[in-house]
Amino acid sequence: MPSDVVIYSDGGADPNPGIGGWAALLSFNDHEKILTGNDPRTTNNRMELQAAISALRALRRPCTIEFHTDSQYVRRGITEGVEKWAAAGWKTRNGRQVPNADLWQELQALVRRHDIAWIWVQGHSGDPSNERVDKLAREARLQITPKVNLEANVPRLYLRVSCKGNPGPGVWAVALESDGEWESHTGRLSSTTNNRLELTAALEGLLLLQPDSQVQLFTTSDYLFKGATQWAGGWQARDWQKLDGQAVANADLWRPLMDLASRYRVEWVNAKGQRLEGLERAGRLLAVV
Repeated sequence: MPSDVVIYSDGGADPNPGIGGWAALLSFNDHEKILTGNDPRTTNNRMELQAAISALRALRRPCTIEFHTDSQYVRRGITEGVEKWAAAGWKTRNGRQVPNADLWQELQALVRRHDIAWIWVQGHSGDPSNERVDKLAREARLQITPKVNLEANVPRLYLRVSCKGNPGPGVWAVALESDGEWESHTGRLSSTTNNRLELTAALEGLLLLQPDSQVQLFTTSDYLFKGATQWAGGWQARDWQKLDGQAVANADLWRPLMDLASRYRVEWVNAKGQRLEGLERAGRLLAVV
């Protein structure tokens, strides 16, 4: 039978855990309803669940639903996991509480009212409705994301990279804005990875500035942003080893980067999903090197 309602939902946090946003799009014949929300301290998975819960909560009667999500966590959890978790008292095999049990229980109760076909759609694959809710969720998150103070007298570094093969040949680019003037630098490596290119770009960018300079460094890489702002302190304290005793990947670049960054007043900015002139300038350089 045809679906009464078609739903697309999405959610995420940046960093994870961190500031989150979610969105849902409900379509019925020629009508549609958009729902969004945010949370200052949450996770990717909780935002995905909240999007699904809010969408189903908005329905006033039992419906036949075609529910699209790019979260395998949600789709597999609701179709394969919740019944087992409920039967086990919401405990895992090792006796621990099922993560996000409060939201799973609410979602399970809502699902029972409807006839739902859960459909996984690959994220960022060109599905118009999936792209739409992704954008709406990001906008909801940015509504409560502290704005970067773009003072005119603070230099700003914008980093972009491109790697073919990962590992493979790659290019890094840096656009530096200082006192209204722009300066660009690029480099090519014959065999590298995206992560190593991000670290290399940060190193090369900081070397353009005088020590003790204040700088805002914009990156679209979660790996670089989280490494510099969350992980590196622990790595340094453990002599560049992870909690399991294994060596930190790319420590040969992380060491000099964090040593160099300590000589500056760096404000690390996660610019993932943002359209900024500096990122576009650096991005254009990747195609010409």
